[in-house]
Amino acid sequence: MTSLFSKFEGLAGALGSVVAAGGRNPFAVVIEKPVSSTVGIIEGRETLLFGTNNYLGLSQSERAIKAAQAAAETCGVGTTGSRIANGTQSLHRHLERKIADFFKRRDAMVFSTGYQANLGMISALAGKDDYLILDADSHASIYDGSRLSAAQVIRFRHNSPDDLYKRLKRLDAPNSAKLIVVEGIYSMTGNVAPMAEFAAVKRETGAYLMVDEAHSFGVLGEHGRGAAEAEGVEADVDFIVGTFSKSLGTVGGYCVSDHPELELVRLNCRPYMFTASLPPEVIAATGAALEDMIAQPELRRQLMDNAAQLHAGFTKLGLNASKRVSPVIAVTLETVEQAIPMWNRLLELGVYVNLSLPPATPDSRPLLRCSVMATHTAAQIDQALAIFGQAAVECGVPLQPEAA
Repeated sequence: MTSLFSKFEGLAGALGSVVAAGGRNPFAVVIEKPVSSTVGIIEGRETLLFGTNNYLGLSQSERAIKAAQAAAETCGVGTTGSRIANGTQSLHRHLERKIADFFKRRDAMVFSTGYQANLGMISALAGKDDYLILDADSHASIYDGSRLSAAQVIRFRHNSPDDLYKRLKRLDAPNSAKLIVVEGIYSMTGNVAPMAEFAAVKRETGAYLMVDEAHSFGVLGEHGRGAAEAEGVEADVDFIVGTFSKSLGTVGGYCVSDHPELELVRLNCRPYMFTASLPPEVIAATGAALEDMIAQPELRRQLMDNAAQLHAGFTKLGLNASKRVSPVIAVTLETVEQAIPMWNRLLELGVYVNLSLPPATPDSRPLLRCSVMATHTAAQIDQALAIFGQAAVECGVPLQPEAA
């Protein structure tokens, strides 16, 4: 009899090799206790956290913690139902209004996760006679949403407005709707989308445009509304989706839009209709964290200063870091045999980052993916850089220091 699990034999072998090479499973790290937004206890040691996506450090917001406590005491700890049944409380509607107002949009939908925001919106909007045109480096949630939809899927070269335009112009489908989906900041590499050029393609071709601002919300733009705001093309974006689990430090997802039909999408969006809504304490904490973000624009400035410090440090060490300065900085290594020991040594020396291995990386080379926070101190960044330098030397990673 064929085992249900036989399909995982290759994965089991690959994981076994990763564990054997480093002595631990890099995908099962446990933060035993957060000490602060920037430090956690891992394997009994205080460890600098440079792989959490907690860009503004708001997971430890006092305002959010107090709001969560008050909501749990007054509303309980769960809703026990979906948003279209008994799972909508006044807190949910209030948060949707706050999110819509923040983005200066007509309406908002709040989802239980950011993953579900992409899954739900893409699958609900794109039907069998429509086209989805996706950046080739799109997040898994975007691809999964496209599979759940019945639309025809076309991929274009990463961050290439020219390739997007060519593919749209080749379509001979005047009666089909076309939805372009891009991301503000790409989570693996930190690349930022050329939003003004994408918006120009959208206008010329008559397509709709959705932007996933998951990693750019709270980070880019004068007010933190993301890549579209940063390039002055918000009016060209039909749908903005994102997550609360990065800059706001909680959990959940959202979509904002000026299209009045968004209210109908609620009744045709399976991940929204058939998932229990977020519990009151999470909704309250998210609203409070949003207030923190709005009230403290200096967090964004500090975040970008910290990103510049970390990026410059990697360049000075001679590591192959992302070309653009953003809160996501990937250090690319040439081989898996270099990456696994170095990731393990970094953790042993007190720095946690994300290990990304092919084929899940854009160019089939392994990455040490770092995410910086506004709450990292300059001393913590310097300490992390010193540890990176030590680990690289110990693991035989070739360095090409910047010329003096």
